[in-house]
Amino acid sequence: MQPLRVYSVVPKLPPKLKPLWELAYNYWFSWNTEIVSLFAQVDHKLWRECYGNPIAFLNRLPQKTLESLAEDDFFLERLGDLRQRLAGYLARKATSIPFPDKTGEPVVAYFSLEYGISLCLPVYSGGLGILAGDHLKSASDLNVPLAGIGLCYQQGYFRQYLTPDGWQQERYPLYDFEQLPLTLCKDASGGRIMISVDLRGEKVFAQIWKAQVGRVSLYLLDSNVPENQPHSRQITTRLYGGDLEMRVRQEYLLGIGGIRALAALGLSPRVIHMNEGHSAFAGLERIGNFMRQNGLSFEAALELAASSSVFTTHTPVPAGNDRFPPELMQPYFEDYAKKLGLAFKVFLALGREDPRNDAEHFCMPVLALKLSRFNNGVSQLHGVVSRKMWNRVWSQYPVEDVPIGAITNGVHVPTWVAQDIGALYDRYLGANWREDPDCPRVFSQAHAISDAELWRTHERLRERLVGYVRVKLREQLLARGAKRKELQMSEEVLDPQALTIGFARRFATYKRANMLLQDKERLIKIISDSPRPVQFVFAGKAHPHDNEGKKIIQELVQLCTSSECRYSMVFLEDYDMEVASYLVQGCDVWLNTPRRPLEACGTSGMKAMCNGVINLSTLDGWWAEAWRPDNSVGWAIGQGEEYEDAVYQDFVESQTTYNIIENEVIPTFYERGHGNLPRNWIRKMKESISSLVPVYNSHRMVEDYARIAYVPALDNYNRLVKNDFAAAKDLASWRMDMMTKWSNLDIRNIQTGEPDQLHVGDPVIVTAEVHLNGIRPQDVEVQIYSGRLNYEGKFSERETTVMKPVSTTGDGWHVFKGEITPGEAGRFGFTVRILPHHPLLLDSHSLGLIRWAQN
Repeated sequence: MQPLRVYSVVPKLPPKLKPLWELAYNYWFSWNTEIVSLFAQVDHKLWRECYGNPIAFLNRLPQKTLESLAEDDFFLERLGDLRQRLAGYLARKATSIPFPDKTGEPVVAYFSLEYGISLCLPVYSGGLGILAGDHLKSASDLNVPLAGIGLCYQQGYFRQYLTPDGWQQERYPLYDFEQLPLTLCKDASGGRIMISVDLRGEKVFAQIWKAQVGRVSLYLLDSNVPENQPHSRQITTRLYGGDLEMRVRQEYLLGIGGIRALAALGLSPRVIHMNEGHSAFAGLERIGNFMRQNGLSFEAALELAASSSVFTTHTPVPAGNDRFPPELMQPYFEDYAKKLGLAFKVFLALGREDPRNDAEHFCMPVLALKLSRFNNGVSQLHGVVSRKMWNRVWSQYPVEDVPIGAITNGVHVPTWVAQDIGALYDRYLGANWREDPDCPRVFSQAHAISDAELWRTHERLRERLVGYVRVKLREQLLARGAKRKELQMSEEVLDPQALTIGFARRFATYKRANMLLQDKERLIKIISDSPRPVQFVFAGKAHPHDNEGKKIIQELVQLCTSSECRYSMVFLEDYDMEVASYLVQGCDVWLNTPRRPLEACGTSGMKAMCNGVINLSTLDGWWAEAWRPDNSVGWAIGQGEEYEDAVYQDFVESQTTYNIIENEVIPTFYERGHGNLPRNWIRKMKESISSLVPVYNSHRMVEDYARIAYVPALDNYNRLVKNDFAAAKDLASWRMDMMTKWSNLDIRNIQTGEPDQLHVGDPVIVTAEVHLNGIRPQDVEVQIYSGRLNYEGKFSERETTVMKPVSTTGDGWHVFKGEITPGEAGRFGFTVRILPHHPLLLDSHSLGLIRWAQN
């Protein structure tokens, strides 16, 4: 029987408690432990049952409890103080980032398929979402005018449970958005703000929920509305759920629907940031809007959209980059392409590395790269890997010139620092560490923290982790129908005083969670050393369709439950933000074993580092740039080698890991001085905190994005729209002229007039005759491309020197001249090349046009 009508009943809060709603509906509580403490002190058991969700918590509190709180002066005083602090935070306008516009409206729209804001907003699966959540939090702290766009999933990402033999299973609980810290966006008359998109000829609607993240608004689209057919209501059912066609539908709604949602809300950000390729369709919708609303050609609209767009690629693993076959794209985009004035074949070329290959699938990161002039990887190494990976998009260019830079990820320090560690920071670093975590001067004071205080605080966190593991393990065993003996054993696992190594992440095969299992006898020997015990805590999920990842989990679980390991090795089910917090705060060592160079960044180690946990990792992702050869901030597995034989690599690096644990980690941890303190270990903790936290935090990251991408992109937008988009039209016309004439450019008669052998410091004068095919000399940049050569006669280092036009030969050829001066001895070479040049062109490589001198 279905109800005739559905309605919501909310608690009747006494007037004195009304500020509780203000605190509950702003995710500022997710990085302010005092607000969490305020709610939890009312009913700790209920707070845990509600997964830290203040809305569900308030709705479930008995009316008598609320009335009692309204008479509790101490509670009311704390509530009033926290309300004032939130109001002061929201009112503070200062920012160190020089955005030209101070209207208060969002200038940047940040698109992501997932967001990890809080345990009680389950629209994330792992690192990508947590990174997006931290990005929004730091944007809020820094008062960056930014709004987030995503999808609101009825079932979120799956919850994990294990069968008795360790095989991962998935369950999908339904979430009631009315019971989450979300508000439904409505118009002035009280009606829902709705948008629609056309999917295979069907109009699909979505309503919009708003999550307030400090000063930043996050808008989440929800297709589960009565106006839709059942199959379309399922678009926002599960994160990363369904088949390939469902992914197309989700990404269509995110990108195209997201742009339409902003318009429906009356917002007009001038810059967009596509966090991974999932949202690349947003660039197409911007182009279409510029064409319809401003009468621009496709080419002019593309220049305007790309010049004000930012794209961040997150994975060097092929499976992480969505590719759709042409026959799947056709029913969704053939008509859409016509509205852009494009033949469908031309449209598909926008998403292909080789535009001439009609069989190639449509790749979302390729589309994003072509629709953005600000492209970056998420660590310095990942930038290098990305340039190699996407070199085919700019096939005429050497890898070094591929226009993909690098902005290393960071984590939101106040979110991930344990409350006890935060109290130490307050005392020794001052309150500024929360607002200015990227200030080296602030964190240099970490060395002043008392050894005894830091160690005792860390030991409390380890004890808390052990207690949490025992409770959670008991819950897991109960759910599996375990016997009483197993339940009793769960209360004895782990030693609160033992060296504890944590490993928690997505169980993709390249992350090699089972690398430690290469030599099980040696591993068992390590954990069985009674004078110096070692224990491991594992957690993580495999994608529902990744059976290889599930096999790794099963192998690990079976070892953890064996008689030799059951007290010293634990696998925690259902890895989420709560499990992550306990682990990164309570472990002694954070283990990370990705196969280099497949880890784009790996932010879990940063979260651990914020709490003084020491990293032990292969030199991949962020650790490749953070680690020091003296091991003062942690240990490296290997020296950054890359292997062709994966089996051999696993053997070598597993042996290295055992050696480091046995010969360096264990002795350093158990070497105790006066007061039973491991002074050398504490020294590493302090050095890690003082030197790494100010660098690998999301405040620095967001400031980098603002300085390198957001502000320049906004400046570009403002320049191109002036005088009825005159600059955008001019740039598009110039680009078309370049594309038409470029193939007939030529270089000849390169002269140096110098012998083959030079002395250091001797200048080399280079002249070259260049045929420009009617292109003006000021529209090109002729360069000397020079550098040291390797044994194969190829450039191992290079630099470019601009040549200047000096004369013409009278037959359409221009003479260019330049000078290079070798600064050191060795074997060097040079060549000459031509690139396009325009004052409004952000990167001369972005057009993909280049002409090299031929022998």
